[in-house]
Amino acid sequence: MSNKVLLQIDACRNCGSTGRINEQIGLLAEQNGWTSYIAHSARYANLSNLKSIQIGSKPEEYWHALETKIFDNHGLSSRRSTQRFINRIKEINPTIVHLHTIHGYYVNYKILFDYLIKSDIPVVWTLHDCWNFTGRCVHFDSIGCDKWKSMCYDCPIRGGYSISAFRDRSRVNYRLKKECFTSIENLTLVSVSHWLEDLVRQSFFKGLPNVRTHTIYNGIDVNVFKPSSSATVNSLKEQLNISGKKILLGCAAPFGVSKGYKDFLALRQFLDDSYAIVMVGLSQEQKKEVDSKGIIGVSRTQNVQELADYYSMADLFVNLTYSDTFPTTNLESLACGTPVLTYDTGGSVEAVDEYTGIVVEKGDMNVLTETIKSFTSKHKISDTCRKRAVLLFDKDVKYQEYIDLYESILKKRK
Repeated sequence: MSNKVLLQIDACRNCGSTGRINEQIGLLAEQNGWTSYIAHSARYANLSNLKSIQIGSKPEEYWHALETKIFDNHGLSSRRSTQRFINRIKEINPTIVHLHTIHGYYVNYKILFDYLIKSDIPVVWTLHDCWNFTGRCVHFDSIGCDKWKSMCYDCPIRGGYSISAFRDRSRVNYRLKKECFTSIENLTLVSVSHWLEDLVRQSFFKGLPNVRTHTIYNGIDVNVFKPSSSATVNSLKEQLNISGKKILLGCAAPFGVSKGYKDFLALRQFLDDSYAIVMVGLSQEQKKEVDSKGIIGVSRTQNVQELADYYSMADLFVNLTYSDTFPTTNLESLACGTPVLTYDTGGSVEAVDEYTGIVVEKGDMNVLTETIKSFTSKHKISDTCRKRAVLLFDKDVKYQEYIDLYESILKKRK
């Protein structure tokens, strides 16, 4: 057995974007001679090929969520389950701990970091959003807040995920995070977009001699996400009764306001019947609403291959996100040969170039509509989209960068 042990910690196990990422990194690590573990929450766990550690139970996570909503102390509940998890960490004795998303009602970050600080285990932390350096929010881009650069207080966000609607502990949370997260002697921060890395360099992590920063783009399986056959695409169009129409695809899970849900409803009113809008990732209530508006709603695809068929069917993938770090949906679309229209949001624009995508200002429905109408056909650029995805976002290439990073960290310790 390998004497190099990787422990990844994430809210998801082999589901969602971060869960698929840590699964692929773990499997690649094993191919490179590592023993690989994934520690995760109870609620978001698909079958995995990695050695698995569930940190808490669903009731404990529901209690954590309740504490968050009442006391605004997200990440500070789950005390007993985190302490039990610390005992498991001691047992497996990891060579490197790789953190992903540690918010999500499943782990107590103070207890975890108190242990990591004392253990002297090198820590790699992939930042998938901005929660790591704010008082409580996951994204602040949509509201234009920059208090996180010096001190969070009087948070302009009221309610929502990771936030209490009744209390505002953003100043206390900010100070505690800063104290915990900047005290590890060997910390490497990996941002999934250059946009996020630039924010990290402006946050309380800036200028710290014990903290290194990198950008590693997310990767996708380009052997799964690839153009589907003409027969498959035509069959799907017939099934949806949209043959002969120009097809716009939106995809998110969940499909909330921050992902442009209301903008898609508005867009339908600006376009004639020669355009079909398909939205994937809707709740049952949303599906009923969009169906009544003349939009084709899909709750979820049966599998990844079916999702690739939807991407392949579309003439244009439309990402009307207001808050995003580096959405993998853009990459999946490009790999299927479909260009991307995205709002000028976060790192979303980094997926495309002038030949494979279009960038539009957030919320400008007139420009959005005219841009869509001026777009003629994807056929001339389909190969270009595919080549960009294969060249820049192949998971086997991107996640090898993590393995190389682990090895370089260990080499410096010798």
